Amino acid sequence: MTREERRHNVIADSIAHQEKVAATAKAEMDAAQQQANDYGPNKDRYDSFRTKILRSRDMFAKQYSNAVESIRHLQELADSQPQDTVDYASIVVTDKQRIFISVGMGKFISGGDTYFGISAQVPIFQVIKGKKKGDEFVFNGVRQKVLEVF
Repeated sequence: MTREERRHNVIADSIAHQEKVAATAKAEMDAAQQQANDYGPNKDRYDSFRTKILRSRDMFAKQYSNAVESIRHLQELADSQPQDTVDYASIVVTDKQRIFISVGMGKFISGGDTYFGISAQVPIFQVIKGKKKGDEFVFNGVRQKVLEVF
């Protein structure tokens, strides 16, 4: 499999991961709204139960909105080309982990391998930015070697 194909697969799998996150958040948001509807209007001025339900709905709405924004952003990265140095939109394979520098999405699976989607604001990105294949770096006391960048 070429670098371009691997890159395309990782991005597609990260989009699928975020779509699952969005679907879960939407379902929870809808369930909270339904629960609020079933509960009815405020029972009194300080109806804490209804307030709790609506706060839950709002929290899931924000998570849904963030996931949709992440999906849109990842789709924009799908057209980017493989890179030789670590920068934003790079996929980095070290002897310890695989990192996709895009949006903070945590762990996801692509091609049977575990990747970590991180944003460009996390500290490890500042350490590995500009590194190339064969370069080594130390982060949190752990030495890692860059095996591949694409």
